[in-house]
Amino acid sequence: MRISVIGLGKLGSPLAAVLASKGHDVIGVDLDATLVSRLSEGKAPVYEPHLQELIDSCRSRLQATTNYDEAVLPTSISFVVVPTPSGADGTFLDQYVLAAVQEIAKALRRKSEYHVVNITSTVMPGSCDRKIREALESFSGRRVGETVGLCYNPEFIALGSVISNMLFPDMLLIGESDARAGDVVEAVYRQVCEKTPPVQRMNLVNAEITKIGVNTFVTTKITYANMLSEICERLPGADIDVVTSAVGLDSRIGRKYLQGALGYGGPCFPRDNIAFTQLAKRLGARSDLAEATHCMNAHQIERVFETTIRGLAHGSTVGVLGLAYKPNTGVIEESQGVALVRRLAGAGYKVLAYDPLALPAAQVVIGDCFIASASAEECVRSCDRVAITTAWPQFRELEPRLFAREGTQLQVIDCWRCLPASQFNDICSIVYLGRGPAGPRATSRVTRLADRASRG
Repeated sequence: MRISVIGLGKLGSPLAAVLASKGHDVIGVDLDATLVSRLSEGKAPVYEPHLQELIDSCRSRLQATTNYDEAVLPTSISFVVVPTPSGADGTFLDQYVLAAVQEIAKALRRKSEYHVVNITSTVMPGSCDRKIREALESFSGRRVGETVGLCYNPEFIALGSVISNMLFPDMLLIGESDARAGDVVEAVYRQVCEKTPPVQRMNLVNAEITKIGVNTFVTTKITYANMLSEICERLPGADIDVVTSAVGLDSRIGRKYLQGALGYGGPCFPRDNIAFTQLAKRLGARSDLAEATHCMNAHQIERVFETTIRGLAHGSTVGVLGLAYKPNTGVIEESQGVALVRRLAGAGYKVLAYDPLALPAAQVVIGDCFIASASAEECVRSCDRVAITTAWPQFRELEPRLFAREGTQLQVIDCWRCLPASQFNDICSIVYLGRGPAGPRATSRVTRLADRASRG
């Protein structure tokens, strides 16, 4: 199938490459000539693991342009993947979606073939059946459901694993103006997905609610695990990983996203949760649970800040390992590591920080709050205390000797339990977020094992 992808950013570029890698002929559109030029030259317009390899494998089926006519006229379906930034009240703004739909619609006046406009950007419930449908019909001169179809098909992805998420989705969510339009979108994905995920087809507004409903539920689950984690920290012998592993075995709950650590961040979860509460307010409905989740998530930074400075002299140097909101991306939106750096600097501590990908972005946004370290090793060597705030695999491979201090013990706040106690406990003092102090039984057992070992 010939497909146009409108928007070549963090989601659009990977989507275009994935579609092309599965045999579709894809034309990407973006108003940013730099992104178009890079893709036309066979270079990844944005960073995403495995994106460059994917582009290399399907370059003959992948084109890019700044001209909507060049993309829309020869294709059968247009995926709209443009930003929907949050407004002052937290709801999604749709000006970029509407602008893209208008340009697609203008091009449709110059062709007679059936065409599907598939909105992938996250929009507020009610948007597709109102403003977006109206713009499409008005500028194309067509009626939705006749010679043009309209679908809402948001992706459930996380930066750093976008390509894998697209190839192996848990489900396909398709909101459709009519069955013909939904059939076209489903057919595209049937050729793309490595397995056969369940397909949920519904009307447009139900799909819009489902998208933010899923993410709001996930944020609630993350926050519940963090609530359990804080309780575990205060109970001798308690361990959040042991607790959540057991809780997650219940089929009503499941283990996914049930890990006590830091709060959620990134470009989707925080804003989807806020948009959900604003939607409820507009409708006169209650959203207490979503609001409590947002408040509890904000509390996580205070929690890790207090843990990090406990017993630390004012003005000391703190090293923060991890500024990206998650591993395998350089994105720092709503990053817990960035928030901790700001909090520490505001309280008068000197902050060193390192991240494999996110340092440039962090220096632009909060450069006056910290000193960038050239490596994780340099960061660890130069500070009085360390906090590990992103679970980068590189941090798990740090040598224990880096944490050694003559005449004292460096304290490490390991929010993700990255460093194995068996290798580090004799060298530094590790505080694992979510683990309480050793209980009487645990202490006596350790003592017995030590005695047994000393006797050979």
